[in-house]
Amino acid sequence: MDAAVSLYKNKSLQAIADTLSLNPIKVRKLLITAEVYESDIAETVHHTFHKYRETQSYKDAILSTASEFKLSKASVTSYLPYKKGVYYRSTTSTEKISIGAERQRRYRAMKKLRAAPTEENLWEVILMYQKVRFKTYSGLPFSYEIRKGRNGAYTKELWIDRRENSKSLAWSSVELALDNVKEVGAVVDRPKALGDIRGVTYIYGMFYRFGLINVPDNVKQKMNKSGCASKG
Repeated sequence: MDAAVSLYKNKSLQAIADTLSLNPIKVRKLLITAEVYESDIAETVHHTFHKYRETQSYKDAILSTASEFKLSKASVTSYLPYKKGVYYRSTTSTEKISIGAERQRRYRAMKKLRAAPTEENLWEVILMYQKVRFKTYSGLPFSYEIRKGRNGAYTKELWIDRRENSKSLAWSSVELALDNVKEVGAVVDRPKALGDIRGVTYIYGMFYRFGLINVPDNVKQKMNKSGCASKG
């Protein structure tokens, strides 16, 4: 895809196809996936497909779009991005992608976070890991979700779900803990090492799962026990 994009600046689809030993339709699809290809028909098909996708399955939305424009199913799909998870935009809701695609998207976001542990990159990962199970330093399971305000935007507050109880964790607390991560991937002996922060025991579990910190072997056994997935 990167090669197709670099060639697209001054070559036709056919010329790119000849260079990469692909057919022009596949080249166009790669360029659409990379969000660099522009045409009226591509934009119209894309918009119409997503209109149907709000209420229909992927397959039915394809068929509805094809029927509306009197196109074949293959023609419609040729104007849409590839379905594989690594190509999904980070803004696509998790309800509309497969489990595999969701994992790919999380992996890419975590890789970016580990390379550049900024607040912005951490927030992106935080949003993607809502309702995923984590474990605390002592091995207790928990998950979290971020609610939306009246304006439809996410609030900067994580609601921790611990069995019957829910408690809030301020985003500012997570930011403070991030500032105390001196080296990505280094062993952090205990939650308090990230700071005397309210809810730090949950942040500790999250940071371990995200790969921002590592934990001692005895703690790792508790956090990975009973089917808790490893990092990533």
